[in-house]
Amino acid sequence: MAKKLKSIDCFCGAGGLSLGFKQAGIEAVYAFDHDPDSIKTYNQYFGDGHAEVADAFKVSKKSIEKFLGKPLPSIDVVIGGPPCQGFSVQRRGSNTDPRNNLVREYVRLLKDIKPKFFLMENVSGILSPRGAAFIQFLKETLSAAGYEICVEKLNAYDFGVPQNRKRVFVIGQLVAGSKKTFSFPLGIKDREKYPATVREAIFDLMELSEDDISNHRGDRLSDINLKRIRSLKAGQGREHLPSELQLPCHSKNDGHRHLDVYGRMAWGYPSSTITARFDSFSRGSFGHPELDRSITLREGARLQTFPDDFIFVGTKVSVARQIGNAVPPRLAQVIAEEILLCLQSQ
Repeated sequence: MAKKLKSIDCFCGAGGLSLGFKQAGIEAVYAFDHDPDSIKTYNQYFGDGHAEVADAFKVSKKSIEKFLGKPLPSIDVVIGGPPCQGFSVQRRGSNTDPRNNLVREYVRLLKDIKPKFFLMENVSGILSPRGAAFIQFLKETLSAAGYEICVEKLNAYDFGVPQNRKRVFVIGQLVAGSKKTFSFPLGIKDREKYPATVREAIFDLMELSEDDISNHRGDRLSDINLKRIRSLKAGQGREHLPSELQLPCHSKNDGHRHLDVYGRMAWGYPSSTITARFDSFSRGSFGHPELDRSITLREGARLQTFPDDFIFVGTKVSVARQIGNAVPPRLAQVIAEEILLCLQSQ
């Protein structure tokens, strides 16, 4: 009988990484996040209560063993995405953000647990000057601890996700005992097997309500935003709004940095990045291609490749955050399968 491979999910959120790794055959034995709604969602889906609400600064191998009530077994992979807002290229102001130190806490946990592999996911901004010191710290510290480090920016679309979503992945592999060296997949060859467009992902949800499928609720638009969305065709955004419906900050500034707002998705293309506020028409191109509303929570979950039986717990804003912050399970699965090949060669 094949050995069961085990993971720990740090900053787990709703569990996008855990789900992808589970689909590849690697089961989480422990997970934590600071958000109670995320942990309720996680434990409801995964079922055995191995996830807890916890402060990353206080989590250690010892605290995990106390929570589980038994010694921690040998861990094959530690996965996690430390909160990334401090590295976002959209963020303004000081480069100092206390959330950035969670990368250091993640490194501390990795040294404490000593998994055979680790994965860290973050926004592209972590490769910018704002995040360079943290990436350098991670590389130097964990290379000294015996890990070979790979860093790559991936677009989720290339791996079967109907969404343009670029994120940075850092993979570490313990050199000792390794027979096969990890390398990032270039994409999937059978892309046609998976939804590639908004139409393929969510068209069948148009006539359904929340009575038919869970989390299928959207934003109630104000009168002015109803006028805005009704003036747009699929694929159009705020630059196509009539002058009387433009915001003053937009109409007076053609170089405004937030161009991708007040827009409708296009049926025949992948969506733009599903963010933590995709539930709001004013926050991006999150208008439905045809109906006069924002996409619903379930439609956002579909675009993130969560299955329909994955039910999210919390308010609309909380659920949108859980969905938007998650690593798409489909992408997580592809990366996990590459890690699995290395683990099985040992």
